[in-house]
Amino acid sequence: MNAFLVSSILFDKQPRVKDESPIDEVTVLVAAYNEEAGIYETLRYIKEQDYRGKIKVIVINNNSNDNTVKEVYRAKGGLGIDVICIDEANPGKFNALNKGIKFTKTEYVLTLDADTLLHKQAIRRLVARMNSAPIEIAAVAGSVLVRNSRDNLLSKLQEWDYFLSISSIKRMQGMFQGTLVAQGAFSIYKTDIVKSIGGWSDAIGEDIVLTWNMLSKNYKVYFEPLAIAFTEAPIGLTHFIRQRSRWARGMIEGLRAIKPWHQPNKYYKVLTGIDLLIPYMDFSYTVFFIPGCILALFGYYYIVGPMLILVLPVTIASFTILFLYQKKKVFDLLNLKIRKHYLAFIVFLLGYQLLISPVSLYGYIQEMFNMKRVWK
Repeated sequence: MNAFLVSSILFDKQPRVKDESPIDEVTVLVAAYNEEAGIYETLRYIKEQDYRGKIKVIVINNNSNDNTVKEVYRAKGGLGIDVICIDEANPGKFNALNKGIKFTKTEYVLTLDADTLLHKQAIRRLVARMNSAPIEIAAVAGSVLVRNSRDNLLSKLQEWDYFLSISSIKRMQGMFQGTLVAQGAFSIYKTDIVKSIGGWSDAIGEDIVLTWNMLSKNYKVYFEPLAIAFTEAPIGLTHFIRQRSRWARGMIEGLRAIKPWHQPNKYYKVLTGIDLLIPYMDFSYTVFFIPGCILALFGYYYIVGPMLILVLPVTIASFTILFLYQKKKVFDLLNLKIRKHYLAFIVFLLGYQLLISPVSLYGYIQEMFNMKRVWK
């Protein structure tokens, strides 16, 4: 799988866009639950986009009990942004987005998390990629990176995860025109297609199920690495576990809703079929590999032996290739600087999987026993 990922990245050549300055009118949906602290900044970054077309923003207030609504209208008056705020009483992000799509009249609709800030070129690059794609395109996922990586070691680890692993996987999937998640945090969709397949499902991974529904209808889903948004990563272990277990549950929901062998496109069969292996890998890593490492420290090589050290050069080489590729093809082009968290990079290479696999396994167990959903 690592060889497949790295080789795909090296062979990938993103097609040039037809028009780098589109003027299509777009709507941005922002689902908000108690986002008083950050919603104004989110709207300010939308206002400061270099996009020449009209941007209409719909904030869906999903049972907030703070001053979220007041902050939205403070932004409307202070920034002069075209924004309205509507209410959705039923809890859940999918309910909020489905309410917002009913008010959407534009050809394209974007979704943006309320704690996510856009790079100045983000919307322009997403729309340009959408306009340059074949008619079968349904969505384009933006690239989401971490903006609070200075907070602590956990946020620094996630910075490397987003920058290297997540972005590279999406780029590989996009090469086959089948990005598996047009994430709700920042993506663009064709409004009529979203409406035609019933919008977002009642799922904790509503964006995963929506994307897989699109793929099952033989639509294409792209990834635009130069359309960047910066999100607030969890800095507490409890919040991190909730988020990543939720992502794991969302993947299982996608597999349940649309089986890989039911996908009409052979590439989509392969890409979604890989996800069938992920729970097995996380289970084996958690139940066998981690205890095996502990035993090896005391000289018992029943599971993990000294030859494991040979994996390190391969791992370092793979991530070095991904690092250099991201730097040259994304950060240098956008005049962005990579934060020099090299100690966190080493910890990420050697120990991040020790954290992420048990958390993902916890998410699979939650979904297996239909445990209570927690969105935040």
